[in-house]
Amino acid sequence: MKRVVLLLALAALLLGAISAAGAPRHDYAAVALDVLPPGENGSVAFNANTTDQATLYDGLTPLFDKVTSSDVRRWFKPETLGLGNLKAVRTEVLPRAGVRILRDKWDVPHVDGKTQEDVAYGAGWATGEDRGLLLGLIRGPARAAALDIPGIDPISLALSGKTFRPSAQTEAFLAKQLDLLRAQGALGRHFVSLLQAYAAGINAYDTSVGIVGDPYTPNDVIAAAALIAARFGANGGDEVRRSMLLSALEAKLGPAKGQQVFADLRSADDPEAPVSIPGRFPQEQPSGTGSGGVLVDDGSFQPAPLAVPQIAARKPMSNALLIGASRSATGHPLFVAGPQVGYFFPEFFMEIDMHGGGFDTRGALFPGVPFVVIGRGIDDVWSATSSQADNIDVFVETLCGDDTHYLVKGTCTAMTTFDAGVLSKAGAPDQPVIFRQTVHGPVEGYATVGKVRVAVTLQRSTRGRELLSAQSFYALDTNRVTSAKSFLATMAGVEFSFNWFYADDRSIALFSSGRLPVRAPGTDPALPTDGSGAYEWRGFLTPARHAQAIDPKGGTILNWNNKPAAGVGASDDNWSFGSIQRVQLLQAQIAARKGKLTLADVVAAMNGAATQDLRTVVVLPTVAAVLKTGAAPSPRAAQLLQLLEAWRAKGASRLDLSLDGKVDDPGAAIMDAVWNRWADAVLTPVLGPALVQRLAAVHGRSDDAGPGGSSYIDGWYGYVDKDLRSLLGKPVQGPYSTRYCGAGDLAACRASLWAALDAAGAELAAAQGPDPAAWRADATAERIRFTSGILPTTMRWTNRPTFQQVVTFSGHRPR
Repeated sequence: MKRVVLLLALAALLLGAISAAGAPRHDYAAVALDVLPPGENGSVAFNANTTDQATLYDGLTPLFDKVTSSDVRRWFKPETLGLGNLKAVRTEVLPRAGVRILRDKWDVPHVDGKTQEDVAYGAGWATGEDRGLLLGLIRGPARAAALDIPGIDPISLALSGKTFRPSAQTEAFLAKQLDLLRAQGALGRHFVSLLQAYAAGINAYDTSVGIVGDPYTPNDVIAAAALIAARFGANGGDEVRRSMLLSALEAKLGPAKGQQVFADLRSADDPEAPVSIPGRFPQEQPSGTGSGGVLVDDGSFQPAPLAVPQIAARKPMSNALLIGASRSATGHPLFVAGPQVGYFFPEFFMEIDMHGGGFDTRGALFPGVPFVVIGRGIDDVWSATSSQADNIDVFVETLCGDDTHYLVKGTCTAMTTFDAGVLSKAGAPDQPVIFRQTVHGPVEGYATVGKVRVAVTLQRSTRGRELLSAQSFYALDTNRVTSAKSFLATMAGVEFSFNWFYADDRSIALFSSGRLPVRAPGTDPALPTDGSGAYEWRGFLTPARHAQAIDPKGGTILNWNNKPAAGVGASDDNWSFGSIQRVQLLQAQIAARKGKLTLADVVAAMNGAATQDLRTVVVLPTVAAVLKTGAAPSPRAAQLLQLLEAWRAKGASRLDLSLDGKVDDPGAAIMDAVWNRWADAVLTPVLGPALVQRLAAVHGRSDDAGPGGSSYIDGWYGYVDKDLRSLLGKPVQGPYSTRYCGAGDLAACRASLWAALDAAGAELAAAQGPDPAAWRADATAERIRFTSGILPTTMRWTNRPTFQQVVTFSGHRPR
């Protein structure tokens, strides 16, 4: 049914394109601004446009929550359709008639074409010019992403200096998606022609500057789409590590209590978890009792050897602040939102403005895919955050005879072999990339279950289907979305796991997308699934069952990668949907602003929350309440608590306003030193030191450690908060099965928390001297650095999206 809807929409687009091609454009935006650091220029030939937007991005940060309307216009740049009030700095000379590219002062390409193919060609030319270096880096790794090659992280591969040369089998795997489109008739063939025109534009630019190499092809477009799907729009796949942790818990605590503690820790459906919209949308929950969930023996998993050392995992920082018409000072919705795709140079996104043949759009294009995926149309704007929705499952295959045969539906079946290609690096021998597959997907490794050897495979719901989601972006880019309701229907066609946000002059909306499996009864999304054939996926979640809302009561939609709605379960690799989540910082910032809101108010709320310490703002009051039930063990410990509370009263920002390389307030240094100690003090009485370390390996105590600042997406914030509130006798919804801190004894818990604070003080005194007021955290280590190391520019730490839009509309096409 979904495919039929998309085809009908595609037909309408083609019919409308004839009349739309020559129609005058109208921009209904009252304010349209954006920023994408470090800048539009992505070549190694640095110029003014290499870092000009990093200057904007960094300029807003020190304003904290004191942002005015003039600040907004100063630190964001125009996102008009067409040049607007800007002048063309230069005009591109293209070898194809019917397409023109003008560049503004920010070097943003404004593409105008007579036909849709002309526009796609121009987009390809601009992509080759602005992100040709990135295309070269991701071309092979994107294919690794499409295949889910075991042991290879595509981003790590892109930065490793190794080259992946795909095999004919890999190219045939990708080309199947083109065949699927062509099989849909004229409409599908037209879509393929857009991909071909885009590739032709990239190749034409390369030829114009003398770049020699294999020409870009539609297969490359498919691979780039797969990189989006597998890197940014997929979640789950960590069931084996979580299962082994459960095995360890059961070994220490016994099966019953071990399972209870595991349920506490994973926080699958915590009723106190902050949500973005009202309503309940049950999904991704354990489904009944049975043997479909597999317990892997602790320590038995042997993964496929890593062909490329993996870089640090990304920290999702996407957020969205949508204010409805009822709460807006202008009576029109306010939209401040953006995705976080990491700070890279060249940046993963590029900005583009595309018009002609039905296209009227501007925003972020993912290089390699010819559509604006985050951006705006003539009278609407949209963005996304990662939803953390689970679309990857691990299956455990029963082996029969050897490591290459497995049992499925009672039959011993041979695994297939996929010859993906070759990894090569100068001065080193070529490394063949060959992996095994079962009916579920690639074999990730081997383990034991009840001491019996098994194979572990990975199944991703979007594998081999990535291009289908592009049809929704095509609809957005050609302005066939005309209302919040049609936006929900359009985004239901996106199979990647994202929360999508929308605003026009009347409404705000959210739709949480994804091709999400309906799991068999007797399975648990947190654990590997029995691959015998009895517990296969039972289809996929229908659009109506996805979290969604239009103009919710209360007039706001706030999201920072938190649970979108009640009932939405956490994926196996996401244990952050507990009682504390960083979206509470946004909620508090908005709540502090009384009356009707302006765009500056919303930007100020976002910017204020972006440098706040979540632990201090939200968790510290509960910890302090426990500490204050007894006396401090030393004057220094008492002083440290006072300093932390004083920092919180000032907003608990990690800013370095003086740029002396130190966070301005001593509270940051104290919290950094004490948090892990407090977290351990809460859980150790039940888990013990060894299991506390095991838990930290799969779900860290806090994600503030190390260079890069504080993201606060993963951490033990909810564990500390909920357990201590229960200990204090405060109201708690969904209390834990077990009392952790002090094993339920308030005095013992208090003593351990004070001891942790005292120990933190001793550590800081030894390193920085005896005066706590003089202690400082290292702000230089937290500065944002652009991955790849090519660009030396850094920015102050801030927890913000990469591409951020600030938009409000004053009108709309006739409805």
